[in-house]
Order: sequence, then structure tokens, then C-alpha cells
Amino acid sequence: MGQNQPTALRRAVSLLKALWTVSVIVATTAIGAHAGWLGHGIVGSLALGFVGLVAGCFLSRPSLLAELLT
Repeated sequence: MGQNQPTALRRAVSLLKALWTVSVIVATTAIGAHAGWLGHGIVGSLALGFVGLVAGCFLSRPSLLAELLT
């Protein structure tokens, strides 16, 4: 029964993974939205923000990106 309980280390790793995922997705979305705003206004901001969101989803899980590329 001791193996099923999460340890402090596992909790910390899970927290870091969640923070990494959120920060990468927010950063890539913001970069895309900013680039779109500068180049094409509100429509470009929405479009490139969405592209940044999708890119952030792939970058937050490098194993998924590597699987798609191979």
C-alpha cells in the first residue's frame, strides 16, 4: 500500500510538469498573438495566437513532438 501513495518527490515532479506545460503554452500563445498583432492587426493576432497555442501544446511535450517527426 505504500507504493500507491504519492511521495513528496512525485508531487514536486507533477507540479513542475504542470507549471512547465502551462508556461510554455502561455508563452507561445503570447508570442504568436504579439507577432500577429504587429503584422496584421486583430485578425492576425487571433490567428497566430491560435497557431502559438497549438505549437505550445507540441513543445510542452517533447516526446509527442519526437513521435510525430519520426
